[in-house]
Amino acid sequence: MVPGNTLWLPAEGGSPRGRPHTPARVEELHALVAAGDVDTVVLAFPDMQGRLQGKRFAARFFLDEVLAHGTEGCNYLLAVDADMNTVDGYAMSSWDRGYGDFAMHADLATLRRLPWHEGTAMVVADLAWEDGSPVLAAPRQILRRQLERLAEHGLTAQVGTELEFIVFRDTYEQAWDADYRGLTPANQYNVDYSVLGTGRVEPLLRRIRNEMAGAGLTVESAKGECNPGQHEIAFRYDEALVTCDQHAVYKTGAKEIAAQEGMSLTFMAKYNEREGNSCHIHLSLAEAGPGADAGAGAGGTSVMAGDGERGMSETMRHFLAGQLAALREFSLLYAPHINSYKRFQPGSFAPTAVAWGHDNRTCALRVVGHGRSLRFENRLPGGDVNPYLAVAGMVAAGLHGLEQRLELPGPCAGNAYAADFEHVPTTLREAAELWENSTLAKAAFGTRSSPTTATWRASNSTPTTPPSRTGNCAAPSNACEAPIVRGTGTPRRATRTPRTEPRHRRGRRHRPRRLRGRRGRRRRTGRAGADGLGRPRPGDRARLLRRFAAAVDDHLEELARLEVTEAGHTLGNARWEAGNVRDLLDYAAGGVERLTGRQIPVAGGLDVTLLEPLGVVGVIAPGTSRCPSRPGAPHRRWPRATRSSSSPPRPPR
Repeated sequence: MVPGNTLWLPAEGGSPRGRPHTPARVEELHALVAAGDVDTVVLAFPDMQGRLQGKRFAARFFLDEVLAHGTEGCNYLLAVDADMNTVDGYAMSSWDRGYGDFAMHADLATLRRLPWHEGTAMVVADLAWEDGSPVLAAPRQILRRQLERLAEHGLTAQVGTELEFIVFRDTYEQAWDADYRGLTPANQYNVDYSVLGTGRVEPLLRRIRNEMAGAGLTVESAKGECNPGQHEIAFRYDEALVTCDQHAVYKTGAKEIAAQEGMSLTFMAKYNEREGNSCHIHLSLAEAGPGADAGAGAGGTSVMAGDGERGMSETMRHFLAGQLAALREFSLLYAPHINSYKRFQPGSFAPTAVAWGHDNRTCALRVVGHGRSLRFENRLPGGDVNPYLAVAGMVAAGLHGLEQRLELPGPCAGNAYAADFEHVPTTLREAAELWENSTLAKAAFGTRSSPTTATWRASNSTPTTPPSRTGNCAAPSNACEAPIVRGTGTPRRATRTPRTEPRHRRGRRHRPRRLRGRRGRRRRTGRAGADGLGRPRPGDRARLLRRFAAAVDDHLEELARLEVTEAGHTLGNARWEAGNVRDLLDYAAGGVERLTGRQIPVAGGLDVTLLEPLGVVGVIAPGTSRCPSRPGAPHRRWPRATRSSSSPPRPPR
């Protein structure tokens, strides 16, 4: 027990894991408020990005009013992008419907104290409409529905998540002012399992561990990871819904504690070209205990172990076969952002193959443990994952395997990166298309209550701030998990090509000439801007960007090999860089107006600049490279360009 954490004292008849019944906990809260130990109650729910959204209440008002009647929140909170911008296409929330409220009702089983905020308690909320019906699209409700389906089979899911993060010596404000570039990691080298390396960050890690224990989480350990400044804190598994609630509390609390210590940390899936931040999810099944409900029931005997191969039961084999069958179609639930797919690189300990193996970290699904601890690990999710949606997907996939009695193929015994297995999706676009066309997703989640691709399209296609602002470090603001491609270097102005360099006359910048027609008449492209120049419509710009992205995608391998030739990089890193360009163009297609005139550097000397007034995309590359103009068109050479100061020197020929 952590001193002062009375809200987590087990009550008589409480669960074996120490979660007391609701009446005892409410009585304790009343006593703490009366004694002045608690003056603030946070009521929050997880949104589509897995972030906690809600309100802070005066504790007495919470007990007198909110506890019984709930509170309200705008229903746009489940229909916004990562930067909290409203998004069209939702039946439940839109301008046409007036953006009304839904109700937030406290789930008192989640009541806990927050030791890192003095006098503060927190409770997770469920969402409901005015008539009392649940909001089916809420992530917590999506997970609860899949757990109810699992309970119909007499089973309950035990889940553990393993979040990695990168710590920086800079504050969040300093990171913002520096455009998230040139940050100082807490360690300068690989500290994987290094006791000495973790000791240098122990004051922060110790505080996170102890204060998470004070919030009711069961802390197991902390260890260093491979990327400079990268660490992991592990927590004990629990029932699926409980683990996801604790995951959200931990992620928010760790950022807040880091900010209080004058540091910052990010859970971004792929911060740089080195090892990304993973969130491996472990899952096992147990018989549902007597009286157990779908979300918080006490589990019984494990059903994963048996007399089959490697000690697996028939139930586990079917459940695991379902994971393989649905892995590609459910990738959107495991990798929800553009940046998520940067992790999936050969030899990176992030999976690329749809395969399973016994204690094999090159596979997407890894079977570990024995006897009661036998379980499988899904290695696809990154640190940016929404745990409620990911676990819901794993349960739905497993149920598909159980109900269809799918046979489990043989395990991968060697290097899955080099073996001939189906590949996980490599882009958000591919994952979204698989999800949209998935009959399995429709059968498991329905067509109205399932998480739709509108959320991911909005979060990944309409930036409201430049990529350099929302990229590399998870800020304490709501944009902390914004999916951004990270570049290198710190350019302060765009590098121009000869074709786009404006003329200068007598020190004044010459306005770009308007396009002229065949007979010399000036031709306008789209509506006139404030300066009188013709400008293309936003839709035309977006189509131009998407067309160019498709061309890059069609010639991805050729561009990568050119990068190897010109810059001397490895082929794997060159593919990653070329993919950056492609995805950045897709990313910009929905927000060109906000990105124009800004240069986004990409590793290896490639810079992407969006230029006004024509919405031209300039990709700065070595002058000998060839550029595809459109899919299927003959190649032309890149225009020679002035290389940016951030670009590495080209190797001698």
